[in-house]
Amino acid sequence: MLLVHASKAILRNSSRLAIRKTLTPATVLATTERLFHAAQVTADPKKFHASAPDARRWKSSARPTASSYAQEEQETRDAYNIAQHLKGASACKQAGIDGLGITQPSTIYRNLTFQELFQHEVQNREGEVANAEYGDTFMIDTGKFTGRSPKDKWIVKNIGSESDQNVDWGSVNQPVKPEVFDELYEKAIQHMNGVDKLYVFDGFCGANPSSQRKVRFVHEMAWQQHFVTNMFIRPENSKQIEDFEPDFTVINACSQVNEDWERHGLNSDVAVAFNIEKKVAVIFGTWYGGENKKGIFSLMNYWLPMATPAQLPMHCSANVGKRGDSALFFGLSGTGKTTLSADPHRYLIGDDEHGWDEEGVFNFEGGCYAKTINLSEETEPDIYRAIHTDAMLENVKLVEEGDKLIPDYFDVSKTQNGRVSYPIHHIHNYYKPQRAGHPENVIFLTCDAFGVLPPVSKLTKGQAMYHFLSGYTAKVAGTERGIKEPQATFSACFGAAFLTLCPTRYADLLAQKMEQHGAHAYLVNTGWTGGPYGVGHRMSIKDTRACIDAILDGSIQNVNFEQESVFGLHIPTELPHVDSKVLNPRNAWDNKEEFDAALKKLAGMYADNFKQYQGKGSEDYTQYGPKV
Repeated sequence: MLLVHASKAILRNSSRLAIRKTLTPATVLATTERLFHAAQVTADPKKFHASAPDARRWKSSARPTASSYAQEEQETRDAYNIAQHLKGASACKQAGIDGLGITQPSTIYRNLTFQELFQHEVQNREGEVANAEYGDTFMIDTGKFTGRSPKDKWIVKNIGSESDQNVDWGSVNQPVKPEVFDELYEKAIQHMNGVDKLYVFDGFCGANPSSQRKVRFVHEMAWQQHFVTNMFIRPENSKQIEDFEPDFTVINACSQVNEDWERHGLNSDVAVAFNIEKKVAVIFGTWYGGENKKGIFSLMNYWLPMATPAQLPMHCSANVGKRGDSALFFGLSGTGKTTLSADPHRYLIGDDEHGWDEEGVFNFEGGCYAKTINLSEETEPDIYRAIHTDAMLENVKLVEEGDKLIPDYFDVSKTQNGRVSYPIHHIHNYYKPQRAGHPENVIFLTCDAFGVLPPVSKLTKGQAMYHFLSGYTAKVAGTERGIKEPQATFSACFGAAFLTLCPTRYADLLAQKMEQHGAHAYLVNTGWTGGPYGVGHRMSIKDTRACIDAILDGSIQNVNFEQESVFGLHIPTELPHVDSKVLNPRNAWDNKEEFDAALKKLAGMYADNFKQYQGKGSEDYTQYGPKV
């Protein structure tokens, strides 16, 4: 079955124009009416209409056509053409991996083109070809690991080293002995030396040249190189990978397990281990693609704050408007970072990982990693349309319809954490520089499982730092092993799993940045309303979009606010296109006494969690928390 689908897919994808579904003139008009592009960047902002979130349009005679989008993507895709097919006894040396101890494979595929990656995936039978609506897309199944395995992440504790003195050791950054890592490393190298071919990707993390890091990945399978090709910044020319000296290397031996895990004092036969001083990591036992990207993100969280001057790494998405007004969206997986930043009325900088330096904000990555649960073109047009050739689906159900395999994003029998990775140029209104000025608005996204937080509230500077350090949300089903339904949790800086240093160091940096550049802060709840999980219902994307629109267009500054008594949050009494009953969460509950009890319960949880930060950092932000 796979070979039948694969052969047809290769024929269909011989031309880039063939990956698009057939567009009638009416469809083209509807598409272009919803999207705008960099060609309109000089348009008069006064012609911008904001009478309703779904009615905002740029009036310009220079509207792009669907064919111009396809042509631009074709050119961007074809521009990435630095592939090296290295064969023979010197292949490893030519690829630069002999210094790692990998010397035996006789074939190295380095930085394959998108076209070659697809061909290799099909020929290697690494997955299936999904006939997505906008073009055939490769789909892989990562086995039992459909999310990260945080209990199996380790950092080598090199006594007396810089990392030993700065890493925030504990349950997030679990220490492992150097000798244990050395054994794992040798096991990985021995395995890599036992295969005939390997895939090597050399690329970059960080769009700002002053802090950009060179990263190298050594993989066994083409789809893994496809994933990092999508997610990291791709070299623009072959000169950039000549004499490439990586700042960090990841050796992914996911097909192997660590049978000596008990003797090593680890938690399972899975291991994701980093040696900061040796600039190398090894992965065992998990096929989940996210381990590659989040591993490097954890390292950026170590490197940037220790730079001179210090820079702030952030687990957030970012976009920018026509007048250069950038915005940050903080939040864990499932809270809406990717969804809300993919705004057809703004340029996307990135969907997950960013830095904030003296010049402004910049993307760490070269792609996006979006959840596919319940995805439709109606609700998320930008993400839906980004799923075509060169994107890669993970753990999505495929349904046979004749000779086609159609993705079913509503079938989550495999996992609720189905994903798609794609190059950022698949988003038509992505921001090519991948860097923008200092943000005007900082938005903290939370998925409130208790249903007591308002859909939007304005924060003071002190409250902003309190909520940043608290990082309250709910773990969404499927984003980590063992999570079957939302669970209330606190995750410092909305990304505790990736913080290598003490959380207060990031909070102090954010406070300095916001104070210096006059950024506004808001708390946006994308979780439940009308009751807790199981009783109430999830906040509608329509209402959340309207709240975000009001923040970004500034209209929220012109409405009246009321302050609730427990958290001290400033809640708008009215907002365009949002029911006022929804704005105040107490009004959305039938039983007010139950609401008050739930609110006080959550406030107590906040207070208990925040005790760990008392007396730490440049200021004690406890005073800005709820009154318990």
